[in-house]
Amino acid sequence: MDLEEVNRHLIEKITATGIRYDFGEGHELLGRRLQDVELKQERLYELTHSGHELLLDQTARLSAQGWQDRVDHVVDTNKELDAPATLLRPDGHVTWLGDNQRELSTKLTKWFGAAC
Repeated sequence: MDLEEVNRHLIEKITATGIRYDFGEGHELLGRRLQDVELKQERLYELTHSGHELLLDQTARLSAQGWQDRVDHVVDTNKELDAPATLLRPDGHVTWLGDNQRELSTKLTKWFGAAC
């Protein structure tokens, strides 16, 4: 395993970081598995144990009100993440990035139904 390309390929297969789901056009992270990063409160993957989607909000301006039973909203920051807010599946794949509340609400309604 002295070949860098082979190592990278195997690591991507094992960790699923090489998988990109089609969530449409947009940011390079969209559809990819986000790496486990250290946030101010705790590590990112520690926040995914509930089995819910995770809205990681670095703006502190967004809301998942009405979807709390399906989406965990966490306001926290990390300098490595190049997105104001990120919506993650429980497996760590990015389903949405941005800072537009209306766009976020539209996506949440599409995936989870009407807000309660």
